[in-house]
Amino acid sequence: MSTRIRLQRHGKKGKPFFHIVVADQRSKRDGRYIERLGSYNPNTNPATIDLDFDRSVYWVAVGAEPSDTARAILSYRGVLHKEHLLRGVKKGALTEEQAETKFNAWLDEKGSRIQSKVDTLAKVDADALNARLAAEKEVNDARITARNQELAEAAAPAEEPATEEAPAEEAAAPAEEPATEEAPAEEAAAPAEEPAKEEAPAEESSKEEKKGKA
Repeated sequence: MSTRIRLQRHGKKGKPFFHIVVADQRSKRDGRYIERLGSYNPNTNPATIDLDFDRSVYWVAVGAEPSDTARAILSYRGVLHKEHLLRGVKKGALTEEQAETKFNAWLDEKGSRIQSKVDTLAKVDADALNARLAAEKEVNDARITARNQELAEAAAPAEEPATEEAPAEEAAAPAEEPATEEAPAEEAAAPAEEPAKEEAPAEESSKEEKKGKA
């Protein structure tokens, strides 16, 4: 029986994820399978791969042919490299210890590259987020400034007439001053009463004249 390692689609439209399965080559793509080896989720960055490493090595060793996408996943996780080293052990080119040492060194190097990629992506995301927040803040500040300016311009004409009424009140104040100037007129009228006091001696002289005649 010819077997293949391939992807079986799941999920919803626009956000698929895949099961990595071993299936008969004659079966439908999403039909029955012999064994499930893991899952692949391309919606994350980097993609998430969950894989049964030992069973994957076994199926590759017994001749299961991976599809193009499955081959890329197996190569990324080191399955193909491990199977290559095991073939070298079977041929006597390597000992098991040497094969294990080589594979661990490959894993360390691969892990460093993956971590570097993750850090780079995180930095890019952080920079993009900071730039977006700065742009939003600039837009909001511009809107607030424009709004404050509109409010200030709308309030300014309403206050000007109130300030212009003050001179009118000041101009009306001098109209009351003539009332204070009437006081001298009253003072000038006071001396007019003095002749009445001077008439008293005339009356006294007329009395004396009457007494003389008597």
